Amino acid sequence: MLSKADNDFLTQSGPGTPMGALMRRFWMPALLSAELPERDGPPKKIRLLGEDLLAFRASDGRVGIVEPHCPHRGANLYYGRNEECGLRCAFHGWKFDVDGNCVDLPTSPPESSYKDTIKLLAYPTREWGDIVWAYMGPREHMPELPQLEFGLVPATSRYVTKKWQDCNWVQSLEGAIDTSHFSFLHMVLTKDHEAARAAMAKAAIADQTKPDDRIRWVQNDPRPKFSVLGHETGLVIGGARKTDTADLYWRISQFLMPNHAYTPTAFPGEIYYGQSWVPVDDTNCWIYTYSWHPDRPFTNSERTKFDGGFNVHAEVDDTYMPLRNRRNDYLIDRAAQKHDTFTGIQGVSEQDAAIQDSQGPVQDRTKEHLGPTDIGIVEFRKLLMGAARGLQRGEAPKAAAAAGRYAVRSGGWVADPAKDLATVMTERFGHRHGYVGNHYGLGD
Repeated sequence: MLSKADNDFLTQSGPGTPMGALMRRFWMPALLSAELPERDGPPKKIRLLGEDLLAFRASDGRVGIVEPHCPHRGANLYYGRNEECGLRCAFHGWKFDVDGNCVDLPTSPPESSYKDTIKLLAYPTREWGDIVWAYMGPREHMPELPQLEFGLVPATSRYVTKKWQDCNWVQSLEGAIDTSHFSFLHMVLTKDHEAARAAMAKAAIADQTKPDDRIRWVQNDPRPKFSVLGHETGLVIGGARKTDTADLYWRISQFLMPNHAYTPTAFPGEIYYGQSWVPVDDTNCWIYTYSWHPDRPFTNSERTKFDGGFNVHAEVDDTYMPLRNRRNDYLIDRAAQKHDTFTGIQGVSEQDAAIQDSQGPVQDRTKEHLGPTDIGIVEFRKLLMGAARGLQRGEAPKAAAAAGRYAVRSGGWVADPAKDLATVMTERFGHRHGYVGNHYGLGD
């Protein structure tokens, strides 16, 4: 358990907080590229790390993320005009570009240089992997974009969306890297139920194991033995379960600083899944969800399946609110819970959300009692809080300077019980930390 002070330290990410300062040293997903489809289109209100902001796509296609209030007399630029590479205030016509420069000040004489002294707060942006990213930290410490593999594959080989969550981002991320819960939360009570297949990988790897075997191993062994490896940008978290033989079934996830995680299911030739958690404020977050295949494009039927809610993807409305959410009790079906599935809630993503939201807007970790399967959670907290405390001492987060080392994978494997996690990782991925950046020219 944590003290109240440590729980606040871990979960608060607004301006002026230690964790907020840490997160601002990294690029954050701010919105999907698809949310700004039109050049000179309407600006979009967003809230990020406790800050209200506006996003707009300029005439040249660049995206600006700026404070919403005009520095003249505070009118909200949301009501302004997005035109000719700038956002123009509807009150007196002051105009600002994507970098926050005042490019037109029609209320001052033409010869005046006053506009050169006016600046609107603007955050640097990059558009990559179908996401608009923002950097909200000190400009002199701005790093490169993290080279997550979903952004390195062709656009045809990835699917990216997002979903709303009604709780603090930390407990949601902790739920993702706690893979022991698969023995319960996502389990089904009837054989060959489609939801079970949605919870696990769909295809078999060449005569080694079948998806139904994996489901059964997870169901039969609710006490996986966990091992954790640290690396330049995060943690490898491996859970080993018993199989039908002496071998162990490893389910290996990745946590990448400060707010990304990969699911533990994929065998070679299967689809990889990941998520990025972005605090809206201390009690709500956006979860960016993505799938990618490093070897081939997705089919139309696969994209339709993702769009309808599959694996980490939720079925969402036009505002990216999941159709099954806290407001309607996730449409829990008690009859299905009694006879078919462990929760009676449809969708792996929605099952996760129901439990994570149920912990409260911000989980009270002063009352928790951790056990042997929570090793990954403990190491995650130590890493994240240690980096924030290091930054308070003037130590820059090392992961921010290692953008290329984000190109890692997670997934499953079956191995001899004498092999440790590092050996299994090397056997599965060719690298003890799952690094695949050398495939993309990022070095070794």
